[in-house]
Amino acid sequence: LILFDEIKKAHPDVFNLLLQILDDGRLTDSHGRTVDFRNTVIILTSNLGSPLILEGIQKGLPYERIREEVFAILQKHFRPEFLNRLDEVVVFRPLSREQIRQIVEIQLAHLRARLSEKRITLELTEAAKDFLAERGYDPVFGARPLRRVIQRELETPLAQKILAGEVREGDRVTVDAGPTGLVFQTAERLVA
Repeated sequence: LILFDEIKKAHPDVFNLLLQILDDGRLTDSHGRTVDFRNTVIILTSNLGSPLILEGIQKGLPYERIREEVFAILQKHFRPEFLNRLDEVVVFRPLSREQIRQIVEIQLAHLRARLSEKRITLELTEAAKDFLAERGYDPVFGARPLRRVIQRELETPLAQKILAGEVREGDRVTVDAGPTGLVFQTAERLVA
């Protein structure tokens, strides 16, 4: 599996290499060495058409119509010989608020696992989770802003509290949403 993220930013030589790979299923260098790509899945991503997708969904346009309009944008940006070699063009729908909320839960599970190594328990109220999901929601950029919001609003302040000794091994930290941001409350656990 090979992923080319943001393929629209690639140098033109990359497309020449991709044409060779997509045509022959292999790539040969100037020394005659060959790399076989026949059992490889190549995924290319791009944000081309993102505003159009968002606008189309907001207007309630059918998925097929949005897909056709996005493909028209791709045709303006990429050469026909490149597009004709692609097996499939998949147009993803923007993440919903509910999906962002699920991603918050996944990110929190990772953070809790890291904190459990220090025997620190982390609990977030529903309001705190909603706060993170709301701040991290961007239908155009997906979940990328969410990761930064969790780092800025939750992880960094929590790390500062650990370094300052306000949160120690064995503590239980409860996080809630306040009027200006997240509010941290620490309680000592009984250590057996």
